[in-house]
Amino acid sequence: MTLRRTFLTASAALALSLTTFTLPSFAEDTVMVGGAAMYPSKNIIENAVNSKDHTTLVAAVKAAGLVDTLSGPGPFTVFAPVNDAFAKLPAGTVEMLLKPENKDKLVKVLTYHVIAGNIMAADAMKMVMDDGGKHTVKTVEGGTLTLTSKDGKLMITDENGQMATVTIADVKQSNGVIHVIDTVLLPK
Repeated sequence: MTLRRTFLTASAALALSLTTFTLPSFAEDTVMVGGAAMYPSKNIIENAVNSKDHTTLVAAVKAAGLVDTLSGPGPFTVFAPVNDAFAKLPAGTVEMLLKPENKDKLVKVLTYHVIAGNIMAADAMKMVMDDGGKHTVKTVEGGTLTLTSKDGKLMITDENGQMATVTIADVKQSNGVIHVIDTVLLPK
């Protein structure tokens, strides 16, 4: 009888411990960006610093003093250009923007890539369809971006007519969502 009671007690303790077990962070629904897992439980900055494809963007965010803002509660929708997107800019542009005396210009460019709210790709595509193929959104910078669709992909056009393609959509963050893009968007 004692052995049976010990077994039942141990079984009950095991069952109780399993009911309070929480999944480790690696069990989150992550998306790989730049060779790193992007965790929905982390904020935009906590994830972006791990992407090898976004080192230029992260350096620019730091130089612009936007780390605290993009670590804040949001929600934010960020169109995040990859390093190759920055490399497509005219020679010397990135270096010029990163200079302390050009901080205001850099902030303007970076906040032009941010929309207040949490806009998933499906929501953006619905807005595009509902508006007859184009939908305009206001950026945190104050300018506008035009959303369209091409071959099932979300496209973003800046005020100068430059078009970016969303290459990785719906990278969920604790304070919004990131959509990886292939071109730097520039305000007027």
